[in-house]
Amino acid sequence: MSDIKEYIYTHKQEMIDFLAELIAIPSVQSEAKERAPFGKEPARALDIMLKKCEEFGFSVENIDNYVGSADINELSPELAVLTHLDVVPVGTGWTTDPFKLRYEPETEKLVGRGAIDDKGPAVAALFAARAVKELGFPLKKGIRLIFGTNEENGSADLAYYRKKHELPRMVFTPDGEYPMINAEKGMLRVYFSAPVPEGVNIEAGTVINAVPSSCKISYLEAMTDGPKMSFGTVDGVSAHASTPEKGENAITKFLASGVIPCKPIDELRKLFPHGEFNGKSCGLGFKDSISGDMTCVLSLLNTKNRRLNGGIDIRFPLDRTKAEISDIICKKLRVAGFEVDSCEGVEPHCTDENSGFVQTLLSVYEKVTGDKGRCIAIGGGTYVHEIEGGVAFGAEFPNKNYNMHCPDEFISVEDFLKNAEIMAEAMKELCGQ
Repeated sequence: MSDIKEYIYTHKQEMIDFLAELIAIPSVQSEAKERAPFGKEPARALDIMLKKCEEFGFSVENIDNYVGSADINELSPELAVLTHLDVVPVGTGWTTDPFKLRYEPETEKLVGRGAIDDKGPAVAALFAARAVKELGFPLKKGIRLIFGTNEENGSADLAYYRKKHELPRMVFTPDGEYPMINAEKGMLRVYFSAPVPEGVNIEAGTVINAVPSSCKISYLEAMTDGPKMSFGTVDGVSAHASTPEKGENAITKFLASGVIPCKPIDELRKLFPHGEFNGKSCGLGFKDSISGDMTCVLSLLNTKNRRLNGGIDIRFPLDRTKAEISDIICKKLRVAGFEVDSCEGVEPHCTDENSGFVQTLLSVYEKVTGDKGRCIAIGGGTYVHEIEGGVAFGAEFPNKNYNMHCPDEFISVEDFLKNAEIMAEAMKELCGQ
């Protein structure tokens, strides 16, 4: 282990410099072009990464700029480390240029869009593989790095890869958190609509997977001297839809106020009481011993052409199925007078925590960090959600906030290097003789 750590720390500046090169590429998904299915910048980031892999002596393949791979030896790959080079949009609130890596000496932070999600972990995986190769550890199994370019917008890159190649039997992604995510709730997204009286205007929510922080309303109010248009805004607190208890839903807060009396709004008030997070009033409210309580969030509500349109984000436990949950919620909506416009989702994901793969990774984590390794379940979905036997292993360490998807996203130098060390040890333990 000391050899790996020394190697990683010796190459610290080279790792930081390459991370800066990748972060300088604004690889947000944009309009598809020839040989750039997710836009030119994600394709450019992939090209630069694969050229660096070739420079290190790896065998590379660019699969039509959807995804790329790099094999560190000639053996058939049995382990894949899955990362991605696309990033979420910048948004507002950055204190410096998000596409220029900033080093903060006082905190030893590396700040930039993609630092933790997922360019930093991708660079750490690259140098981990280089360490294993150049230190000459004898391997009996092949190791493959896979670099995606569409994780943030649906993972069509991974689907394309799987049409061309089978994945190795062991896959982990450093696009989650330590010690390990082995279980992920099922997900369902439901869109519905109903007629609404003239004069009712509602605008709340921007994305379906977030608790809305505001709800703007206007409506015709009956007055003795004629109808009057009233306006207002209901404020809440945003949170990820997988953890709605951390926020305050502006939509359900508005519904609870009762300021607009009409049938569809009255029905929604019954189905989504303010402060209820598990969907019990919708006939749901399930939980299990591994993944805990399910969540059900009315996250979108707006009016257009005298129709009320809504969206619901549901995360359900491991012991339930997509068909069961969709049947319950769709029936409830239809009985309440709504049309179900679409209902799509994925089944829960769980990898056996007692498998040799999982236990080896946890033992590596314990050896490098000195902390106890354990499996955790989440309501969100990672890059391996639909990969049988896949787990998320890193890159966020427990009880730390790296501003993922937020302004001034960062990774500390210490955690950047430690990720590389952990991944190199994992490669050696899983694939060594």
